[in-house]
Amino acid sequence: AIGRAIVREPGVFLFDEPLSNLDAALRGQTRVEIARLHQRFANASVVYVTHDQVEAMTLADRIVLLHAGADAERFGSIAQTGAPLDLYHHPKSRFVAGFIGSPRMNFIDAVVDSIDAGKVAVTLTNSGERLIANVDGARLQRGQPVTLGVRPEHLRLDGDEQFIQCVTVLSERLGEHSYIHADHAAGTLIAKAAGDTPIGSGERICIHVPPSACHLFDGEGVALRRSTFEPERVAA
Repeated sequence: AIGRAIVREPGVFLFDEPLSNLDAALRGQTRVEIARLHQRFANASVVYVTHDQVEAMTLADRIVLLHAGADAERFGSIAQTGAPLDLYHHPKSRFVAGFIGSPRMNFIDAVVDSIDAGKVAVTLTNSGERLIANVDGARLQRGQPVTLGVRPEHLRLDGDEQFIQCVTVLSERLGEHSYIHADHAAGTLIAKAAGDTPIGSGERICIHVPPSACHLFDGEGVALRRSTFEPERVAA
């Protein structure tokens, strides 16, 4: 089908979930071929529809992320548009933050404790622990319910930043890295660590949460503008 489209030298290619029926290995290989195809036909635009956020992040120059169901009725059909890393580092809502990134972002219920220039201190609802997020909290009020978000790749198992107490449930060892699943009063959190991290189940650990890596969302799920952010994964 792609070959038949190429010979016509179209100005626009439309792909409607072209990789959905392929196995994982072939999906990755074909994704690279589609990216090469786009480079060869630089004067043609590509509209690519997918439910796979990996495909969107790796192939797109610009993403249009759509709402679904009740969110579409409440907020409109378009959740956010922008370059892939804009949606990753600066999601406009909890919906976007939870969709972009794999594994998904960790979310913890909290209330606003104090507000200063460029940062907001929150108290975690279920544990009473206090964390700081480097966000602009000018439109927040003390005592207001919020949601703290932090990606697994930005959590650390050592360091001198603020931390929360957890108990490990399991470690998914994938070679290059491991995913540490840990129980916290707010629920199970996931932290990305080095592949040879020697942590077993049932261990009590401190998970460090850099303020610059934190996201904050108000009661409507709208993100607060971040003051700083982590451009790369922090090594565990």
